[in-house]
Amino acid sequence: MAVMTLIQAINAALAGEMERNPAVVLLGEDIGKHGGVFRATEGLWERFGPERVMDTPLAEAGILGMAIGMALNGLRPVAEIQFADFIYPAFDQIVSELAKFRYRSAGQFPAPVVIRAPSGGGIKGGLYHSQSPEAYFVHTAGLTVVMPSTPADGKGLLVSAMRSPDPVIFLEPKALYRTAKGEVPEGEYDVPLGKAHTVREGTDVSVITYGAMVPVAEGAAAEAEKEGVSVEITDLRTLWPLDVEAVDRSVQKTGRAVVLHEAPRTCGFGAELATLVQERSFLHLKAPVSRVTGFDTPFPYAMEKIYLPDVRRTLDAVRGVLTF
Repeated sequence: MAVMTLIQAINAALAGEMERNPAVVLLGEDIGKHGGVFRATEGLWERFGPERVMDTPLAEAGILGMAIGMALNGLRPVAEIQFADFIYPAFDQIVSELAKFRYRSAGQFPAPVVIRAPSGGGIKGGLYHSQSPEAYFVHTAGLTVVMPSTPADGKGLLVSAMRSPDPVIFLEPKALYRTAKGEVPEGEYDVPLGKAHTVREGTDVSVITYGAMVPVAEGAAAEAEKEGVSVEITDLRTLWPLDVEAVDRSVQKTGRAVVLHEAPRTCGFGAELATLVQERSFLHLKAPVSRVTGFDTPFPYAMEKIYLPDVRRTLDAVRGVLTF
């Protein structure tokens, strides 16, 4: 196995699928010769040429409109939105068009578009470069929503996304682009969509999380272990379709649940997770489900560290459900 960062693993997934399938094309702002703002597509323009790695104007609705047309005509486009915050101009194309094609055509017109978008905070990007929009897309029927937390999952999930007949919103936690390092299988492999991963086994509390919050959960679990508390961590990996059975198994084993994400609290994905736990595992619960999230404010620049959930806040929530 090779040791890679998350950004290197994503680049490897793109290169591998472009080599395997000539229908895979990339499009986005500055992704060609420049290699993208985070260098996710570095070297691919030189390797596959400008007809398959296409620089686009700064026009997100146009990027997604073009990608939809490509998909309906037999290609498999991977559209990069430079930051997830910039996806909103293309919102209508995604939720009103892309998400509906298979359903409205009774399966005759699949739209296999992958939308890659660096998501979340952690790089001092301020309010226009740090948002976490996953709940908007989970809410939309017809979309698969993915967020990896490790290089191995980044490569394997992106390969699965590029082979899916359905549109996939592939959110990449940019705080982990170069801080998450790990062994990645070489050659062709994939990680199935819709399957969560148990990062750490535990018996006292379940922490359900994803993306850049997985390392935070691991830090809190390590601190809790010093206090004699055993924390189980479930990395959802695919937010929708949700591996609800994995959530059930964990919560029904421990009897306590903490939901952790960096998006704002109100109507965040954690609210859906907490409700599912209450509906499906109520008789197993020993305490109310606790949420550790970002705040219901614009993402702050100077106070980023206060806004983002950290080990201390997560550990406080673990202690809270234990002492209820």
